[in-house]
Formats: sequence, structure tokens, C-alpha cells
Amino acid sequence: MTEKEFTVGDRVQLIALPPYVKTADPMPMLQSPEVLTLGETGIILDRRPGNYWSVRFSKGAYLLEGQYLDRLS
Repeated sequence: MTEKEFTVGDRVQLIALPPYVKTADPMPMLQSPEVLTLGETGIILDRRPGNYWSVRFSKGAYLLEGQYLDRLS
């Protein structure tokens, strides 16, 4: 499986919900995936190690793997 590449500022859509989500805070916290909704759109803030992306959604910024995201055109 190839890693998806995004650029800071890209608009992305959540295409699947992970088993849990991690906040993109300096001290990350695990939260239930119900804080996000399938199909929700966000903006890439930056890349983190391990193919994680910091994404700003309406309810906050979360760290998500690229497999859960798709770039919007």
C-alpha cells in the first residue's frame, strides 16, 4: 500500500473512521472516533512521523493516518 501524500493547506475529506483519534495538541489525548463524522472535511496543518497528518476539523485538530483521508479537488 502506498502512502498518500498531501501538502499543507490541502482540503481533505474523512473517508473512514479510525478505531480512535488522537488530538494534535502538544500533549495528545486519545478520543472516541465519534468526535468526527464520516465525510467531514478539514485542512492539512502539517505532517507527523509515521504517515500521520495533523488535520484541522470544525471540532479541533487531530492526528490521522493518510489511509483515512482523501484530497478534495
